[in-house]
Amino acid sequence: MRKVLCVEPVIFTYMFASSLTSPLVQQLIYRRLWEDEFNATFVSDGNVSRCEQNKSSPAYIKQKEVQEKASIFNTQLDLTGAVPSLIVAFVIVANGDRQGRKRSLVLPSMGALIADIFLTAISYFSLSLSILFVVAFISALFGSMATFLGGGFAFVADLCHDEKQKTTRIAVVDLIFGVVSGLAGLSSGYFLREIGFTWTFVTASLLHVINIIYITFFLEDTVGISELQHEAPVSTKELLREMFSGVYMLFKTAPYKKRVLIIVLLLTFMTYCFTAFGGSSLFTLYELDEPLCWNEVYIGYGVAGFTSVSLTSFLGVYLFSKCLKDIYIVFIGIFSYIGGMIMAAFAKTTLLMFLVRVPSLFCLMPIPVLRSMLSKVVLASEQGAVFACIACLEVVTGTVSFSVFNILYAATVVWFSGFSFLLSAGLCLIPLAILCWLLCTSWNGEDLALLVPEDVSSIESTDS
Repeated sequence: MRKVLCVEPVIFTYMFASSLTSPLVQQLIYRRLWEDEFNATFVSDGNVSRCEQNKSSPAYIKQKEVQEKASIFNTQLDLTGAVPSLIVAFVIVANGDRQGRKRSLVLPSMGALIADIFLTAISYFSLSLSILFVVAFISALFGSMATFLGGGFAFVADLCHDEKQKTTRIAVVDLIFGVVSGLAGLSSGYFLREIGFTWTFVTASLLHVINIIYITFFLEDTVGISELQHEAPVSTKELLREMFSGVYMLFKTAPYKKRVLIIVLLLTFMTYCFTAFGGSSLFTLYELDEPLCWNEVYIGYGVAGFTSVSLTSFLGVYLFSKCLKDIYIVFIGIFSYIGGMIMAAFAKTTLLMFLVRVPSLFCLMPIPVLRSMLSKVVLASEQGAVFACIACLEVVTGTVSFSVFNILYAATVVWFSGFSFLLSAGLCLIPLAILCWLLCTSWNGEDLALLVPEDVSSIESTDS
């Protein structure tokens, strides 16, 4: 059977299935907690959900308590799978340079399939929400989203032989992530209204089954399987050393300037992801609360607004990369995010909340550009190692930021629900400061082009 090197269908299917269920899980938790608090069935009709806006009403106080409980529950759920998914992503993606990329794609798909089967049972049989913690842990053992992201971007990087096109190619993959997430988010509200939670989770399960079949039987690996796999078994100590050797050698063998550049770019990536992931993760809870009181369809519209941001961010990367260095594109994206978060903090009408996407048009540009900058710094044999670092940082920063911002939202929702958005905008000063340091120091007067060299030798030659 002839195999192909087309990984885009895998990314499309996985992201659609995951993005279809993600907002539904949050709404399932919110509805269950709401029903427990009010001892009545959750009602959603028209353009808004059942939402008390009279601040003197006892129902209003209970409603805020539901907001707090849902926020804390989501935090605990994120923390449950953080550590195992971090370890699996680090090991699987980093060793993809020697053992192939397909494992980092198929394992998360299997984990997502198991999770959706559990979600189907929880919804259909009205099982306890506590089972979600078991689901999160099992899914994390298969690598979860971090492993899939790391493997997917490393797969694409392997196919890019022209370094000048790498930024655009990685941005295309990010565009797929964004567009598919938006389409799935838009669909989720209609899925929920027409067929309910159970059959929506069944649909996502079938999509993951299709993905697993495609990866296993039709997708060709970009990396030849190392002959070391066929040798005699090694000791546990040697096996562990092999697992972490990719990332270890990345920093051990690199010249000083290259190490510093990798660390600084990873720090910039991590701090921006912390603010962006944390702030945007609160949108669903914020929109369910008064005065917006959105229902599942409007929540879907809100998630779909992410699609336009993905498109404009991709166009921004494509056009700006023709006339600007990558570091300036990152600046533009961060300022775009700041504008959107400040506007979201004070959005009290449906129209204004939708218009938040206007200043945020380029807010996703820093993520693919920073990935590309890091990919350009390392050798072809080090792509898996550097994308393993990126994937692990996404897990750590994502989990920590979700936890911090959900706890903060629970603590501030009563007196000012938009405070977390303002904090998210303020924390963007950290990656901005790091980038300003790079610009001001300009590597001891050397050409700023060293920040994004054409090849690794351009950096290594300056270290002599």
